[in-house]
Amino acid sequence: MGKSSRLFSIFITLTPTLNPTPASNTCAPSPQLEWVTCPHPEGQHRMAYWRWGDAGARRVVVCVHGLTRQGRDFDRLAQALLAQSPEPLQIICPDVAGRGRSEWLSEPTLYQIPQYAGDMLAMLAQIQLQLGADKPLQTLDWVGTSMGGLIGMVLAGQPSLPLPCPIRRLVLNDVGPAITWSSVQRMQVYVGQYGQYRDLDEAAAALWELSQGFGPVLPEVWREMSLHMTRAAADGQLTLHYDPAIGVPVRALTAEAAASGEAMLWALYDQIQAQTLLIRGQDSDLLTPETAAQMTQRGPLAKLDTWPGCGHAPTLTGDDQIAVLTHFLLGD
Repeated sequence: MGKSSRLFSIFITLTPTLNPTPASNTCAPSPQLEWVTCPHPEGQHRMAYWRWGDAGARRVVVCVHGLTRQGRDFDRLAQALLAQSPEPLQIICPDVAGRGRSEWLSEPTLYQIPQYAGDMLAMLAQIQLQLGADKPLQTLDWVGTSMGGLIGMVLAGQPSLPLPCPIRRLVLNDVGPAITWSSVQRMQVYVGQYGQYRDLDEAAAALWELSQGFGPVLPEVWREMSLHMTRAAADGQLTLHYDPAIGVPVRALTAEAAASGEAMLWALYDQIQAQTLLIRGQDSDLLTPETAAQMTQRGPLAKLDTWPGCGHAPTLTGDDQIAVLTHFLLGD
C-alpha cells in the first residue's frame, strides 16, 4: 500500500497487554464495563468498553462513537440487536481514549486515528482471548459514527492487520474518506471548549446547542444520552466527560494535511471487502453527496441510505434508524 501502509504500520507491530475478564454466558439487561490495557509510545493506558449481551458469543458487533462522544451512545441500538438476534451475540461499545471511562493520554498529539485503531486491535485481541483458543470469533461487524467510521475504515482496509476475523459488515455513519474542510474548521472551534453546568438539564441543553445536526431525538432519549456525557467536577457541578486535549490535534490540522490524509483514506477504502452500508444525513456538512456517490462506485460499493431531517451525524436512536441497522446487521 505504499504510503498508507507505512503510516499505519504501528498497528501491525502492537503487542497489547491484556486484562482478561472471565466470560459469562448470561445476557445482562445492562452493559458490563470492562477495560483493556493498550500500548502507546510513552507507555500504556486503559481503555474502557461496554459489553452488552453474551460474553461467550462468537458473533460480535463493535459500535464506535464520534469525536466528542462515548460508548453509551449505542444503548438503544445494542438493546434492539440483542432482542432481535436469532443467535448469541455480544455488542462491544468502547469509550475511545480520553473519553467516557477511559484514561486520558499524557501526550495530546496521540489523540489521532492511528492510536485509536491500535487500541481497537488490543480490545479485539482481549475479546478473542476471553473466548479461548477453541472458540475463534465467527463474525465481526462494525458500526462507526463519524470518527468511529474512520477507525473502521482503517481496520477493514488493511487485510494484513491481526484482527480475530475479517470485518464482515461495516456501517459508516455519515463519514467517508473525504471530509469537508469547513466541517473541520467547525470542529476546531468547539472541540475541547466546554465549561461547567449546574445540573443535568443545563448540560443537556448546552449539548443540544452543539448537536442539532444530529436530527430529531426524543427529549427523554437525549437526557439519558447526556447523562453519560457528563462527569462530576471538583466543585460538585457537572462538566463534560472528555479530555479537552482531544482538540489539540484537530486544531493543528491544516488543509494540506487533510488533503494528504484523504488520499490515504481513499486507498484504504478501496481495499475494504466488508459489505458496507453508508448512512448520510441529508443536511450533513461533513459528508457531501458527491463523496457519498463516489463511495457507492468504488471499493466495497457501499449501499447508500440518505436520511432526511438529519445533518452530521444521525444518533441511531430512532426506531426507524435502528430498524435499518438491525436489518443490515442481522439479515442474511
